[in-house]
Amino acid sequence: MFELAPILTYVAVVIGLFLIPGPAVLLVITRTLQGGRKVGIATGLGVASGDLIHTLCAALGLSAILMTSAVAFNVVKIVGACYLIYLGIRAFMAKPGATTRKDLPTVTSTQAYFQAVVAEVLNPKTAIFFLAFLPQFIHPESGSSLAQFAVLGLIFSGLSAVYTTLISVSIRPLSKWMVGLSRLRRWEGKIIGTLFLGLGLKIALQQR
Repeated sequence: MFELAPILTYVAVVIGLFLIPGPAVLLVITRTLQGGRKVGIATGLGVASGDLIHTLCAALGLSAILMTSAVAFNVVKIVGACYLIYLGIRAFMAKPGATTRKDLPTVTSTQAYFQAVVAEVLNPKTAIFFLAFLPQFIHPESGSSLAQFAVLGLIFSGLSAVYTTLISVSIRPLSKWMVGLSRLRRWEGKIIGTLFLGLGLKIALQQR
């Protein structure tokens, strides 16, 4: 279906894109600092799952609606932004815990996973990115376009899962260090809330 050279080019481009921190990476970092390595990894897997959904939508042509319809784009954008802002307000309004992290709105790995899926799916910029990016590597003469979309999406999501897992693993020492600093722990909810609010506002202000 694919020749080796185009696949290697695709992988190189995707890795290059990952090196530019975006909302997904910031979400993984935030969740790792808040809930630890498992929660961070679950968040990364949620992002990767959201990317798979976007790939399926692009393959079926549904993402074209977001590119051609300003109304559809704005509706999805507002819903996604509001969801992240809601998470940010919850964290920001949490009572500071000088002696414990229990006052922070904690999440389980499962909750973090599904929240990440929702956040990624409701980011219309991601949908349009997949619609614009993936077709460059689709060659109808090589076989089923749907199958090619699926392969490229699996590669992208797999690389995304590996990348975010590495981030969660490497940032864990920083999380432990932050837990030991009572002054920072007082502001932990504010920091996490600000990050979520920033992600929501970034999505809300992005242009088509």
